[in-house]
Amino acid sequence: MAGLQDDTPIPTALTVHQQSRVLEIGYADGRSYRLPFEFLRVLSPSAEVQGHGPGQETLQTGKREVGIVEIEAVGHYAIQPTFSDGHSSGLYAWDYLHHLACNQDALWQAHLERLAAAGLDRDAPMKDAASASGGGCGSGACSH
Repeated sequence: MAGLQDDTPIPTALTVHQQSRVLEIGYADGRSYRLPFEFLRVLSPSAEVQGHGPGQETLQTGKREVGIVEIEAVGHYAIQPTFSDGHSSGLYAWDYLHHLACNQDALWQAHLERLAAAGLDRDAPMKDAASASGGGCGSGACSH
């Protein structure tokens, strides 16, 4: 199961900084990472964001001011944040969080490049993908 490989670093501390909109993740070896809420939200591992396969991703916009209103532990392998825009279906396994932390700069740059290629910016309002396409996760058209 994701997040349970022998070599996956397990966080020893998770701190939500509401004012700066950052999730701080600490590890036993002293390493610490600060992941902005917007970064976590636009790279949510949920099917709603990632799709059900390559090329089905939904480009996320308008998330600069998103907050985290709650974080729930999922077993001993993941967290499930609820964001202020209502998104709560992403399970952030320890291995995925570590991947985000270690690759934050490259992942963020790739997101910005996808926005630019689509002629969008970070603050553009989200298009309602479900109504535009007639379905999709979150619309009741799929089981995720």
